[in-house]
Amino acid sequence: MPALIEKCGKFYPMSSVNPDAMRAAAAVFKRSGGVLRTSTAIAQGVHPRTLYGMRDEGLLEQLSRGVYHLAALPLPEQPDVVAVMQRVPNGVISLVSALALHGLTTQIPHTVDVALERGAKRPRIDYPPIRVFSMSSASFTAGVDEMRIGGHPVPVFSVAKTIADCFKFRSRVGHDVAVEALREAIRTRRATPAEVMQSARVDRVGAVVRPYLEALQ
Repeated sequence: MPALIEKCGKFYPMSSVNPDAMRAAAAVFKRSGGVLRTSTAIAQGVHPRTLYGMRDEGLLEQLSRGVYHLAALPLPEQPDVVAVMQRVPNGVISLVSALALHGLTTQIPHTVDVALERGAKRPRIDYPPIRVFSMSSASFTAGVDEMRIGGHPVPVFSVAKTIADCFKFRSRVGHDVAVEALREAIRTRRATPAEVMQSARVDRVGAVVRPYLEALQ
């Protein structure tokens, strides 16, 4: 049983973590936007005992295994995306997850879609659920943008590249999803037909995408 401290006639658990250490750890989390992986926090000077003590006291919330959020700060807008990218720093947000970040789909992502370069080791993540898409070097390095979510840099494929990827992986994400995204991107001028075709050629789906583009012009 933890030691108790009396405050105003009531007894509360006494923290076993040094208050100065907790303040210093909180400052490390704040500088990093409120979310850190365990290994990163330790590398920045947070002692494991402090980290796990703050977790046990509810000062840190676990977003994924080994990824924590400082409870005193608001959650990022896309906490699942931020948590996954903490654990898969060599990945790029892609397909339906990228469409959602770009505001080009009515689909609600039930997984975080992550692209990895072909041959890269696949991560083992129980939560949040993820889908991994393997891409060639040429496809993986094409059209990569960067978004900031809650102060965290997140690599995500561009609008044109994401649309081309959706056509390439249409058997997994749904043909209707790809067509809807293409129509919306052209309608809102988020991507030009030329940009989409350039990405489609990289993904080797130019012949698939061309008839849909022609129908929209």
